Amino acid sequence: MGSARTGGTRSLRTSHSWFFRAAGDIRHAAQSSANASRKTKTSGRCGGTGSLRDLFLFFFPRFVYVEPIMPQRLAAFEILKSVLDQRQPLDEAFARHTAHLAPRDRAYARALTALALRRKPEIDAVIAACLARPLPPAARGARHVLAIGIAQALFMDTAPHAVAATAVELARKVGFARQSGLVNAVLRRVLREPKGFDAARAQASLPEWLVAPWRTAYGAETTAGILTALLDEPPLDLTLKDPETAADWAERLGADRLATGTLRLRHAGAVEDLPGLAEGVWWVQDAAAALPAKLLGDVRGLRVADLCAAPGGKTLQLAAAGARVTAVDRSEARLKRLRENLARTGLDAEIAIADAATWTPPEPFDAVLLDAPCSATGTLRRHPDVAWTKSAADVDKLRAAQQALLADVARLVKPDGRLIFCTCSLQPAEETASPASPPTGFAPEPIGADEIGGWEFAIRPDGALRTLPCHLAAEGGLDGFYAARFRRCR
Repeated sequence: MGSARTGGTRSLRTSHSWFFRAAGDIRHAAQSSANASRKTKTSGRCGGTGSLRDLFLFFFPRFVYVEPIMPQRLAAFEILKSVLDQRQPLDEAFARHTAHLAPRDRAYARALTALALRRKPEIDAVIAACLARPLPPAARGARHVLAIGIAQALFMDTAPHAVAATAVELARKVGFARQSGLVNAVLRRVLREPKGFDAARAQASLPEWLVAPWRTAYGAETTAGILTALLDEPPLDLTLKDPETAADWAERLGADRLATGTLRLRHAGAVEDLPGLAEGVWWVQDAAAALPAKLLGDVRGLRVADLCAAPGGKTLQLAAAGARVTAVDRSEARLKRLRENLARTGLDAEIAIADAATWTPPEPFDAVLLDAPCSATGTLRRHPDVAWTKSAADVDKLRAAQQALLADVARLVKPDGRLIFCTCSLQPAEETASPASPPTGFAPEPIGADEIGGWEFAIRPDGALRTLPCHLAAEGGLDGFYAARFRRCR
């Protein structure tokens, strides 16, 4: 034990000698604090036992005190590693690494990981400003530890000594003990000079493959608004099974009522603790995601196919509106949540586990809603991993897949029937079916603002629907969605 500790100290002396030159100043400050405490008998910011302890913990976390490593921080590390090193979707990584945690710890791990991903460009800029040279690829894990620490230091209300101490212990726990001194030094600098990185953070941005098409399509000012909106934790949106009860449930939940009927909670807490969940009164669905189903109008008694339906929010909407719905998705695992929500809400829908491109029902439908597979960049507020797990090449492949799928599913719409094409993408390349380029055999049917609560900002001149994260900014924003409506003419 003694030799290991001496070796660690010798390593720190070699790489961070300035740390030890400061030790005399720290001892002097500590003595002054102790003297002041004896004179005043108070425990203010610089006096008293608690303050003296914090002072030492701030500068000597690995020698004086080791904060117990919390399981949620370890889970956050494993999630970041899965997302950034293995390009695993955040939801999958979260489920895999937090199943053993208590609900409160799971929530913290999710919040911490999402924050580290959401603020990744800024965090990367801070790390770069602190290092003389980049960390080697073999030390990527140490970078994830730093990301967790910097997220806590700059964007969360975490005690400074806990930030440094737990990060050092986390680095050692996950096999990066050699970098623990570096982690300690970087985080102490960030804690000491949080404003010193403002310029570097201001220059940080999401990958250019993602942002450049936004500038071209939406303009520089709107793109800046999108980037700002993506930094914020989104509110929780709920869709009611019975829209007529909106006023009562808004009051009971303390929610805002959006013009489209969505209930919005700014600070919801744990979803499982909210009234109405167990009774099947509502389901979680972003306000923008709830718009495409509304574009089919009155669907009572109509046969409607919801293609690529999982996780099923639109299926629930259509069933609640009185449609005879068939939900089609090729992933049985992803349809599990839809089955659970149908049981919870008491709604009815037929479920077909099939590839929509080859699925052959007995007869065509009055309406088809195709929520096509896409890059999901419109959900970046809720899934910040998308920026780091997708690429421009993925967008090109998805566009080609969407075009093929559109050609395959046109046969499912009966003559004079309606087709809704939508994606939860912000990329213009994924607006595969547009009024200017309708699917073969279909004519565009313009969408009106009166169909979506009067939201004129979401209606384009060509009659398509486009929502952006910066829309309704004062009310908490929207996910990015594109939708176009067509009617079969032959």
